[in-house]
Amino acid sequence: MALAASELILNPDGSVYHLNLRPEHLANTVITVGDPDRVDSITEHFDTVEFQTRKREFHTQTGIYKGKRITVISTGIGTDNIDIVLNELDALVNIDLQTRTIKETLTTLEIIRVGTSGSIQKEIPVDSFLISNYAVGFDSLLHFYKNEDIQDHDISDALVKHTNWSTLKSKQYIVKCNDELFNRFSSDKTVKGFTATNVGFYGPQGRVLRLPVEDGTLNDKLASFRYNNMPITNLEMETAGIYALSALLGHKALSMNAIIANRATGEFSDDPAEVVNELITYTLDKLVQ
Repeated sequence: MALAASELILNPDGSVYHLNLRPEHLANTVITVGDPDRVDSITEHFDTVEFQTRKREFHTQTGIYKGKRITVISTGIGTDNIDIVLNELDALVNIDLQTRTIKETLTTLEIIRVGTSGSIQKEIPVDSFLISNYAVGFDSLLHFYKNEDIQDHDISDALVKHTNWSTLKSKQYIVKCNDELFNRFSSDKTVKGFTATNVGFYGPQGRVLRLPVEDGTLNDKLASFRYNNMPITNLEMETAGIYALSALLGHKALSMNAIIANRATGEFSDDPAEVVNELITYTLDKLVQ
């Protein structure tokens, strides 16, 4: 059955609605970044760039790095944008856009997030590279999809109990990264992490400017949580959404984090741009090994 025009929205040139991409524009390996300007910071390392487009916060470039075709796309901030990006990337490879029908043979994308994050464990220093082995989502994105097969309910139940999680907040969900990508990207330069994906930057991450927060001890509770000796390590705003939708859609996903702040010690990187650039080159080289 063909998907209705209201459900799969296409632009007049046949590209998907938000990303402005057609299937030939997309590589099977995709790097996502939050900041649209960071796309250039990655593709400046490429041998060639064959295509680029920009619409709203979604900036995309596809090119070649050491013989490997890679697409780099900015998502903007937050899992609401991840919902748009992941669904439209999947549509580009797994839906025939002319007939609006799902293909019989599905394609699996490699999706690697390269972003910044703040540690909540004093043992994880600024300027380190952290790979998210697990992610917990404090947003509600996953709960709008049938999802029981991909969640780790045991960890989630333990975290709800440990934090005395308010029933007024979204139910947590916990999803694992792709093991093959995790093993490929891990090295003595990386830290294994359990990432908390928040719904905002200020109150949801325990920052108080003028507004008081519902639970002023939440970050301490997160930092003290352990499940089989696995602590929650860092805070950011996209990873759990990427892991959740990738798992549901059959794609491989991994989140690479440049730790530019340590909330436990109050430290901030002296040169965050250099740390991000080092993570970019590390990620690109791992992709072509």
